[in-house]
Amino acid sequence: MKKEFAVIGLGRFGGSICRELSREGMEVLALDLDEDKVNEYRDIAAHAVIADSTDENVLRELGIRNIDHVIVAIGDNIQASMLTTLMLKELGIKTITVKAQNDYHEKILSKIGADHVVHPERDMGKRIAHNIISNNILDYIELSDDHSVVEVKAGSKMSGRTLVDLDIRAEYGCNVVAIKRKKEVIVSPMATEEIHESDILIVIGADKDISRFEKNLVVED
Repeated sequence: MKKEFAVIGLGRFGGSICRELSREGMEVLALDLDEDKVNEYRDIAAHAVIADSTDENVLRELGIRNIDHVIVAIGDNIQASMLTTLMLKELGIKTITVKAQNDYHEKILSKIGADHVVHPERDMGKRIAHNIISNNILDYIELSDDHSVVEVKAGSKMSGRTLVDLDIRAEYGCNVVAIKRKKEVIVSPMATEEIHESDILIVIGADKDISRFEKNLVVED
């Protein structure tokens, strides 16, 4: 089933995650107090709503409890960020990712139940978006505007199959440049190399090709 996400706070960071998740075909509920920001995302997210995330009744009415993963990307209002996180935890949200303003903010967020705390100055929205689509996507590094390197953990869809079987280059236009297997690193692996579950593949390609590769071979059903 397709995962559902909510992004609370549509500034540069939250907006970046919202755009990337939506581009990847995810169902996204976008929330912000600013009407202009919400209007900007009406044609991008599945749902864009003007809402106060510190109001528990509002969160309940929006059906936030049915969301798989909520990203709290509130800007400078640390109090609102913490209160929203606390309410989401009490509402039983399975996974909560929160943007931290500083190390002190991060410590408090971790104590009140945030599952993942990120610093926008250290973590690009695109990298985080790919990571939260699947735990098997470990890292995502932009090389240019349209080419990237992705680090993925092999799951059941790739386990026991060779690179020839998977035909990644012909099928998806991507290249597996290395495989990490425990302490071993296989550089420029042979086409006959069999993939083991939990192998880490370093894959390079155009963003559109990597996106197809992730959806078909990396993201588990």
